[in-house]
Amino acid sequence: MTTSAPASPSAPSHPSAPSHHSAAPAAPAGSDVSAAAAAVLRGLALDEDLKWRVPADPALGPLARRVARRFVAGETLDDACERAAAVLAAGHRASVEYLGESCRDPRRAVAETAVFAEAADRLPPGCSISLDLSHIGLAVDADLAFANASRIARATADTGREMVVSAEGSDRTDAVLALHERLTATYDHVGITLQARLHRTREDLPRVLARPGRIRLVKGAFAEPEAVALPRESPGLRPRYLEFAEAIAESGHLCSFATHDRDLLHRLGEQLGGSGRPDAPWEFETLLGLGPDRLAEMARLGHPTREYVVFGTEWWLYVCNRLAEDPQRLLRAVVDAAS
Repeated sequence: MTTSAPASPSAPSHPSAPSHHSAAPAAPAGSDVSAAAAAVLRGLALDEDLKWRVPADPALGPLARRVARRFVAGETLDDACERAAAVLAAGHRASVEYLGESCRDPRRAVAETAVFAEAADRLPPGCSISLDLSHIGLAVDADLAFANASRIARATADTGREMVVSAEGSDRTDAVLALHERLTATYDHVGITLQARLHRTREDLPRVLARPGRIRLVKGAFAEPEAVALPRESPGLRPRYLEFAEAIAESGHLCSFATHDRDLLHRLGEQLGGSGRPDAPWEFETLLGLGPDRLAEMARLGHPTREYVVFGTEWWLYVCNRLAEDPQRLLRAVVDAAS
């Protein structure tokens, strides 16, 4: 993505001994610090150059990898297969994504497509595959992305897997939805991810409900202007998520409610009748390393559950977005880095 990183607010200066002429500036409130930290992290997640520089840096790379271990299965497909098998053994479904976005080299986009095709062949039965369309050519040309996505769709269809298109920044939403529409004209197992934060989702949802394939509903983690999306901390985000989730559930459409928000999970459970059933069209999903307790809780209530497993070498931007969703995770990251 090309959006510039938000500027980090400058810290107030504190004189060592305030005189009687002026009072020392008040310390920023905790919520303000958290919001500022989240904005900085989302800005870092927009810097495509950092996804290569940080892992390769001899000093930062090892520290960043320790933080990434909490959220990323590993850097190889073997790592993903091992972790997905563990998720399935725990009684959950598994989705696997090979990390990458904004690939601007058409030859590399084709090579990356081959990794997804190999994953479709090698992952344990019961695993679905997710992907960013910009990883396989959408940042270059829509027809290139469609050809590569069709190759993955055929590979997943041949191995009986779902394929789910991930959400990207709002500047790519039109292109993502258009390509998904082209895919679903041929394949009925290709799902799509919608972001509750985006104002446009209220108009996009009816169109997507008319297509086959699972609908994955997320809050949305990208840095977006308020004219485009609700802020992550907006009190209106939970009601909006519940509104969309209820509409999807009432339609009987295959869907995944992807959230780590415990209050939201409880409200969704109540909307769905308080308990699940094995043949339910819905499922509850959490990301690897975030909310295994919540996943276990929903499973105990009888709901189908899924854990989202990611792997690959382009993990830096993904980790920044995960930390930005809850800046309290920065404290955990400090411990992980020092461990």
